[in-house]
Order: sequence, then C-alpha cells, then structure tokens
Amino acid sequence: MAILGNIHSIETCGTVDGPGIRFVVFVQGCPMRCAYCHNPDTWSFDENKKMSVDEILKEYDGVKEFCAGGITVTGGEPLGQIDFVTELFKEAKKLGIHTALDTSGILFTPNSTEKFDELIKYTDLVMLDIKHINDEEHKKLTGHSNKNILEFGKYLSQNNIQMWIRHVVVPTINDKEEYLTQLGEFISTLKTVKALDVLPYHNMAISKYEKLGIDYKLKNLKPLSKEDAIKARDIILKSISKK
Repeated sequence: MAILGNIHSIETCGTVDGPGIRFVVFVQGCPMRCAYCHNPDTWSFDENKKMSVDEILKEYDGVKEFCAGGITVTGGEPLGQIDFVTELFKEAKKLGIHTALDTSGILFTPNSTEKFDELIKYTDLVMLDIKHINDEEHKKLTGHSNKNILEFGKYLSQNNIQMWIRHVVVPTINDKEEYLTQLGEFISTLKTVKALDVLPYHNMAISKYEKLGIDYKLKNLKPLSKEDAIKARDIILKSISKK
C-alpha cells in the first residue's frame, strides 16, 4: 500500500526554505511547543489532508519550472512522518530533484538510527533548527530537552550530510552572549555546516494564536531588531572561528 502523508499545506515558489526557489511541503503534527512558533496550526497530529508521494510529485511537476530549487519538507515536524518523507525523497531523487529537510531533530533516536540511515540516503540538505543551546532553558522554551537535537547534528556531520543551522534569537531568552558563544562552539564541531541563518524573533503570529484560542506566551516581548540579530550572529561566528 502507498504511504500517505498527513499534509498541512503546500507552498510553491518558497524563497526561505533552502537553496533556490522551492516547492515546500508542510506536514501536520509536531511534539514541540516552541513559545514563538509561527505555525501553531501544525501542532496537532490529527488527520488533516492525506496525500500520497505520487500526488505530491504530480503537483510539483505542474510548477517545476518555477520551483527549480527542489523540494523542501517542513512542518510541523517532518521526522514525525519519517517513512513518508523517506519515500518522497527517494522518488524525488529518481527524478533528479534536490531534497531538503527542515527539522528540529527532536524525534531523532541516537540508539536506533535505522530509519534515519535510510532517510539520509536521499536527503541533500538538512536545515537544523536549534532553539536554545542550554538544555534547561530549551525545556522552558519548547517543552523538550535539546539532547536528541544536538545528537542529530552530530549524526548528520558524521554521515557527511550538508547542514544549514537555523537559530531564532529571542530577547531575554537565548540572546545572552554565553549562550550564543556556546552555540558557536557546538557548531564548530560539525564538519558539514554550509550556512548559518540567525533570525530575529518576531511576534507576527499573535493574531493566528488568537484565532485558534491559544495563549501566546511571549505577547509582551518586543521583536528583535535586525541590528541585534547581526550582533548575535557575529558572536556565534566569532566563537566558531576560534576552533
């Protein structure tokens, strides 16, 4: 039987989800509850829209001239549907399509990597979102430990999978110099990191939370300026260059 994905939505001509202009598949379901998440409508694992790999590739084929960068799977949390993502990427690679995975890595299982070993055979790029380098603060921010996330970064590096590291800088939460320095020191241990995206926190999702009846925990927090995001990035890069 065909593996079906639980799909939240599809976006064509995505420009911030990997190299080039991308065809972006948003899967439904995520175990984390990041305080600043801008897609709370993807949290639930309840069924949304079931789609097969063939259906998604057919939709991609209709716009491939405009999405020449390839296919990105994001969410939600793609690793929650690892069998489906693996099958999608496997078929995409047969067609010569570049594949990218945007993930927090939260569902990585260091002691059982068989399914991940299969997935990375067909994955050209992983965009790994590191929310907070400090484990206790990560728990406060997301509801989960960061240990499996960091182990996933190490796993990808050891298996020569290209990575982009993404880090949203949130005022008063993860913008301390010590945290940014520690993040840079960790990144410096990963040999396949090709890019670092340091993104300023914004609160543009507040209206979405209100419509969904969900309390937005950071509603009194002001967005981070681009200038402060650049300063944070410089601190991270400085600690990387020391290694």
